[in-house]
Amino acid sequence: MPFHICFAVHQPPTITKQSVKNYIVDPRDNIFIECEAKGNPVPTFSWTRNGKFFNVAKDPRVSMRHWSGTLAVDFRSGGRPEDYEGEYQCFARNDFGTAISNKIFLQVSSEYNDKICNLIVCSLIICVFVFQCKAMEPIHQDKRVSQGHNGDLYFSNVLQEDSQTDYSCNARFAFTHTIQQKNPYTLKVLTSITERHPSFMYPVGSPSSQMVLRGEDLLLECIASGVPTPGIMWHKKGGDLPAGRTKLENFDKALHIANVSEEDSGEYFCLASNKVGTSRHVISVIVKAAPFWLDEPQNLILAPGEDGRLVCQANGNPKPSIQWLVNGEPIESSAPNPSREVTGDTIMFRDIQSGSSAVYQCNASNEHGYLLANAFVNVIPRILAPRNQLIKVILNNRTLLNCPFFGSPIPTLRWFKNGQGSTLHGGNYKAHENGTLEIIRARKEDQGTYTCVATNLLGKAQNQVRLEIKDPTRIIDGPKDAVPKKGSTVYLVCRTIHDPTLRLTVSWLKDDVPLYLGTRSKEDDGLTIYGVSEKDQGYYTCVASTELDKDTARAHLTILARPDRPRDLELTDLSERSVRLTWIPGDDNNSPITDYIVEFEEDRYEPGRWQNHSRYPGSVNSAVLRLAPYVNYQFRVIAVNEVGSSYPSLPSERYHTNGARPEYNPTGVQGAGTAKNNMVISWTPLSATQVYGPNLRYIVKWRRRDTRESWSNRTVKGDVSQYTVTQTPIYTPYEIKVQAVNDYGMAPEADTVIGYSGEDYPKAAPTDVRLKVVNSTAVSLQWSKVYPETVQGQLKEYRAYYWRESSLLKNLWVSKKKQSMSFSGDRTRGIVSRLFPYSNYKLEMVVANGRGDGPRSDTLEFTTPEGVPSTPRYFRIRQPNLETITLEWEHPEHPNGNLIGYTLRYQACMSCVWFLLISYTKPPRDIATQGWFIGLMCAIALLVLILLIVCFIKRSRGGKYPVRENKDVPLDPDDQKVDNGSFDYSDEDNKPLQGSQTSLDGTIKQQESDDSLVDYGEGGEGQFNEDGSFIGQYTVKKDKEETEGNESSEATSPVNAIYSLA
Repeated sequence: MPFHICFAVHQPPTITKQSVKNYIVDPRDNIFIECEAKGNPVPTFSWTRNGKFFNVAKDPRVSMRHWSGTLAVDFRSGGRPEDYEGEYQCFARNDFGTAISNKIFLQVSSEYNDKICNLIVCSLIICVFVFQCKAMEPIHQDKRVSQGHNGDLYFSNVLQEDSQTDYSCNARFAFTHTIQQKNPYTLKVLTSITERHPSFMYPVGSPSSQMVLRGEDLLLECIASGVPTPGIMWHKKGGDLPAGRTKLENFDKALHIANVSEEDSGEYFCLASNKVGTSRHVISVIVKAAPFWLDEPQNLILAPGEDGRLVCQANGNPKPSIQWLVNGEPIESSAPNPSREVTGDTIMFRDIQSGSSAVYQCNASNEHGYLLANAFVNVIPRILAPRNQLIKVILNNRTLLNCPFFGSPIPTLRWFKNGQGSTLHGGNYKAHENGTLEIIRARKEDQGTYTCVATNLLGKAQNQVRLEIKDPTRIIDGPKDAVPKKGSTVYLVCRTIHDPTLRLTVSWLKDDVPLYLGTRSKEDDGLTIYGVSEKDQGYYTCVASTELDKDTARAHLTILARPDRPRDLELTDLSERSVRLTWIPGDDNNSPITDYIVEFEEDRYEPGRWQNHSRYPGSVNSAVLRLAPYVNYQFRVIAVNEVGSSYPSLPSERYHTNGARPEYNPTGVQGAGTAKNNMVISWTPLSATQVYGPNLRYIVKWRRRDTRESWSNRTVKGDVSQYTVTQTPIYTPYEIKVQAVNDYGMAPEADTVIGYSGEDYPKAAPTDVRLKVVNSTAVSLQWSKVYPETVQGQLKEYRAYYWRESSLLKNLWVSKKKQSMSFSGDRTRGIVSRLFPYSNYKLEMVVANGRGDGPRSDTLEFTTPEGVPSTPRYFRIRQPNLETITLEWEHPEHPNGNLIGYTLRYQACMSCVWFLLISYTKPPRDIATQGWFIGLMCAIALLVLILLIVCFIKRSRGGKYPVRENKDVPLDPDDQKVDNGSFDYSDEDNKPLQGSQTSLDGTIKQQESDDSLVDYGEGGEGQFNEDGSFIGQYTVKKDKEETEGNESSEATSPVNAIYSLA
């Protein structure tokens, strides 16, 4: 017979459409329960209700659609929808098997629920009632008043404006589009409470727990009362909230986590806090899982004599149980089939025979739900040869090209490549009896189109298979074993190469289980783990795969963490001054313990304060501790490794030592006066381990130094750290001792220290004060010392008070605020600087000690000379055309004298003009005859010559651009050197100001005063000349403050401005 594929193949039923498992219907509508299936022959349908056969024909309201199993229940002629509630299941049958639907639980929607919502009122305000729900007009919700997820309305605290008579709850049923309203209630507010610690209104009790199924959304709620209204914060114990899936709702009172997984299990806690305090509620979240498919059974088509299998693998929490059915009946009660073997989640078929077609059902169920899958096994004679099949294989792999056939009589089969006439067999090719062509090792040259031809007496048939050879997928740089510290970031590399025509997928496994990313970040060539912790330890496998092959690389991550706390502390070998402490080390968490720190706490003087006692190597777990007398010891141990310190161990039992006399005296003893007739003796008290016995006291002794008078003494309690001696002479040295004593005796004799009684104000002022003006901003002072006995204390400094009386410029307001300049130590001269030029000043001198200033000296008056003016406020250049230039400027902010003019200098280059504007208060000096100036001019002349040569070369290449001065703007007669539109560059244009000297770096140095301010000590500034800067490169900021005005000194300071006119 000829070869062909028959499309009218017998096929067992397959469910194609069904209603949802939990089916809620509107009582006002008719009911439709869907069930549709396909198969050959067309299947017939039947139903069960609550596990029993449901006779559709007996109920006039129930009908079944034609060519379908969908049930329709019509209530137009009466009837109650509630009478049809129950569990329904559909059966689709034909000659080759039976398929079944899910169990459909039908429920009619209910409109009334007496517990729809409640109004929860906190007890922060004393109330008469606890009320129901919200008003007809929507209640404004905020942090204080909000609605819970279950519809309850919560008041964190109640205000007077909450007093209403018509609170009511309106519940809207979205499914039936109806609204249910509860009766209104009245809320009366009687008494206000100003503050109250937060407490939780929901959840009730502590802690609470909540179970959620995998893949569902988790909603946690914490609603708290308190005054003021508490804020809510959420945390997860031992980690962060899930990134990207977490959302805070209802004014942070609700935590919404989408699509939960097993890693979301754990303890969550909410913190409610206000200024009164904080409350905490712990919610234990348990993630369970309804069954989900790992490997859903698929339809199986077999020819007689073939083998096959059905696999049904599911997972869940708890682990689901697997039940097999055949044609809707438990497989255990079905007819025996020798070719079928059931093993757990797998059914194996060996040498299957005709007549074994059936529909198998797999039911995977646990307490949270079930999965039901239909898969038929169809046993028919067949020809399966997909036409023009494309097969992709990896280079050097064994390859099988299938060409399944059958016929009567049995045909012969041959293979050809790329239309060539020779049969493929031998060498790299091997033809099998079942029609499969095996390529032992696929090479690039094996790529092409292969044709299989089957022939018998009745005809022939052929099919083509196109073979493509692909490069293998390889990991060229895989992850390496790593030992990171807890909290660090780890990068595991995974670089791959693959065939560019194949889609590459890189995935990661942890301990051979697909890795949940969480805080990890997967890149194209690696995996980054942020803030590694103990749970990240394990084997990481990089899997690089395409549709044809895959490659893997594995590495182990060992996490170094802080050690666990030591435990089981024990005290042995008890003696008067020592004890042996033994402990059991905790886990070192992959990083060896290097040290143990022993701490102690005593409960007599500083209870609750832990102090370091000693430190020991990590190789020991027992140590002899030296003890002090009269201490009630309690010990704990901390383990240390390279990562950090463990939590402290639990405390040991207490051990009390006997008392003894003190061995130490207080330290830090000193004496100083706080008034002119006293001396305060202070010291650092003994620590708890230095007391050595009960009733600690301090014996305070003092006497004047260099006298033979006897010691005065006082005994004070051990909790005192100072004693005040009164009626002392002014600033007198004393010998001081402080000795410790307890009920067991006295400490050794204390060392003697020297202290001083209090100071009084100085009695004399500096005399013979002389003043010399140094320059426009500084004066030098000289004075005679005061007698030591008039200081009445320790001389601290001489101080000059000075103030600006007026400016020599008319109509210029000045501040008369007093300023001071200090001269430390016992000295007789100094410098007062930062003065304003051209001003009248007054000055007074005082001597100061630790108590304060003495009387003032006679007032001196002096006048500062003129200084260099500050820069003009602005300098502008306007260029309306190429022949004229207009210059504008403003007077300087600080003239520092009588302005007598401005100097404008300019210099032309091949494409620009340089301008220099100088204001001055004195006529410029002629320095053109000085040697340094002649040398500088020679250098400038050489530079100008070079520029002229360049200009000549450029002018020979292009047109001329004459420039002339703006005749409307008169300049200094010395600077108007114009001849036929060109500038005259004479030495006059480069004259510096009189009284100034130009240095090589362009600054102007002072020549008027040869006095060195260094000779006057540390009292003032070391230099007083003003630095120059370019005009146009500054911004003038007006400031009337005294400290902003001294912008000039005696030295002349030019300001340059360079503008390009090209």
